[in-house]
Amino acid sequence: MGGGIYLIQDDDRLVEMTEQPYNSEDQLQELLETYPNLIAGDQIDRATPRRWLLISRDVTLLSEDESAGRWSLDHLFLDQDAIPTLVEVKRTRNADSRHKIVGQILDYAANAVVYWPIESIIALFEANCREQNRDPEQIFEEFLGIDANEDRFWQKVKTNLQAGKFRLVFVADEISSEMRRVVEFLNEQMDPVEVLALEIKQYVSQDGLKTLVPRIIGQTAEAQQKKSSATRERRRWDEVSFFAELKSRRGEDEAEMAISIHDWVRSQDDELEVHWGTGDTYGGFAAQLNQRGRKPYQLFTIDISGRLEISSNNYGSQPPFSEEDKWLQLRSKLSSIGLSLPMSPTERRSPSLPLSTLQDESALNLVLETFDWIVEEIQAS
Repeated sequence: MGGGIYLIQDDDRLVEMTEQPYNSEDQLQELLETYPNLIAGDQIDRATPRRWLLISRDVTLLSEDESAGRWSLDHLFLDQDAIPTLVEVKRTRNADSRHKIVGQILDYAANAVVYWPIESIIALFEANCREQNRDPEQIFEEFLGIDANEDRFWQKVKTNLQAGKFRLVFVADEISSEMRRVVEFLNEQMDPVEVLALEIKQYVSQDGLKTLVPRIIGQTAEAQQKKSSATRERRRWDEVSFFAELKSRRGEDEAEMAISIHDWVRSQDDELEVHWGTGDTYGGFAAQLNQRGRKPYQLFTIDISGRLEISSNNYGSQPPFSEEDKWLQLRSKLSSIGLSLPMSPTERRSPSLPLSTLQDESALNLVLETFDWIVEEIQAS
């Protein structure tokens, strides 16, 4: 095969590395599983490089009338904005498979919403974590950070799938000019779906050194312009920009409610902090209670859509509310302000409360008093 790259060693020795084909498609699949960064997230989005959470390899989709799997996908990833990324790998030497790949992956995408309920995706992720002897919560925190709301992230995965917002990536050791034109055409025409090809060339030296060079293909200027809304969703908020935008979108009264809640957080002791997030649709700020020697507690979030939201999983997985009697007390307290928790602390739910319901001063005071009680209970545990 043609072409090569050169390494200059510390002793100024020039090492020539020549392109070498992969032994099998399985070898390339294993590399992607082990090194997800090969998907070149910095090339997909230079402003905010994509990071990858592997959900599973060899993902099977079941049809309604078949007990056996009808489709099998090489890899399913999520990026940090909860956008599902479907990856299919083929070597260029496998001509028949290469010719089928476009129809194959479009078939997956067309059926993903029907046959991939969010519960199945979570189960795949957790099963994959168990196979690696890793804690799913630890992997999730490493991926999105300790302040991330896991329930909201999974809900956003569901929302993206229902909206047809996902990414299709064809992976090969070499992308032909014909394949490139097909990918560019699909990427320009399929909105909001992003269709890309990923070429990963392998170079090997006589000494056994190996280098992998990924290159993203398919991002025409027209396609990037059509999909620019994805960039807007990653807007990072701060105190000034958030309240100004909330007032513009939801009105002065709801903005005042959010400011009052923000001021309550800031008025507490140093252990309670405001954490600003990103996202033009869901972003806002979170109230986080820090604890010495323990995982921080995220009490609630206020988002740009004008809602106060909590995570049942966040409360139910930590003391004191992981205990049944405390959970029932919490459930009763939150029910009085319009937040409905499930019966079991292990059930995932993200109840929310519109800020418009708090315009009565007594309603707002009741909410703040409820969270005063929650903070006291946590600190006493």
